[in-house]
Amino acid sequence: MNILAIGAHFDDVELGCGGALARHAANGDTVYVYVATVSGFSNQYDQSVRSSEVARAEADAAMEILGVQKMFCGEFKTLQIEFVDPLNIEILKLVQDLKIDMVYTHWVGDIHHDHLALSRASLHSCRHVPRLLMYRSNWYHSTVDFRGNFYVDITSHWEQKEKAILAHESEMERTGRKWVSFFRNEAENAGQRIGVKYAEVFEVVKWLQP
Repeated sequence: MNILAIGAHFDDVELGCGGALARHAANGDTVYVYVATVSGFSNQYDQSVRSSEVARAEADAAMEILGVQKMFCGEFKTLQIEFVDPLNIEILKLVQDLKIDMVYTHWVGDIHHDHLALSRASLHSCRHVPRLLMYRSNWYHSTVDFRGNFYVDITSHWEQKEKAILAHESEMERTGRKWVSFFRNEAENAGQRIGVKYAEVFEVVKWLQP
C-alpha cells in the first residue's frame, strides 16, 4: 500500500501521525510525506525564530527515523498557505504519480491558518483516494469537536515517534520539550480507550474496505 502523509510544516506529520507512519513502514507499506511550506518563521517582532534550512535538516532526520521513503517539499511561505489551485495541483500530482492508496492530512477543524487551508486542499485533491484520515498536530482550541473515531496501536512505535519529534531540536529548545509530554499523554489516553499502551486517533473522512 502506498501512503501519503500531508503536512503544512516540517514537524506536523511527526506530531499528528508519526506512530502510524512508522507502523506502516514496518509493515512493508511505502510511506511518502508532502510538506507544503518552507517552514521557517519569525515572531511578531520580525525576528527569525526558525530558519527554513534548519527546519528542513531536522525534518530529514525525522523522516529517516520513521522509515519514510521520500519527502516532497513545497515552496509556500509559512502562514501564507491558501486554498488555491497551485496547491491543489501539487497534491493531485503526487497522489496520481505515486498511486496513493491512503492519505493522512490535517483536521479540517484546525484553527491554524496553514493547517486549515491544507486540509481543504487535501479533501479536494484526494477525492479519489479510497482512504483518508485526518489528524491533529497541535493543542489549539476550536469551535468544533475533533471526532476521533479511528485508532491505531502505536505501542511498538512510540519510541520512533518520540525520537522523530525530538529531531526537531530548534522547536524543542523553543517549547521546552512540551510537545513530547503533550503527545505522549494524548497517546496514552487514546491507548487506554482501546486497551493498549499507546495509540494515535484520527477522524475518518472515508474508508473503502477492499
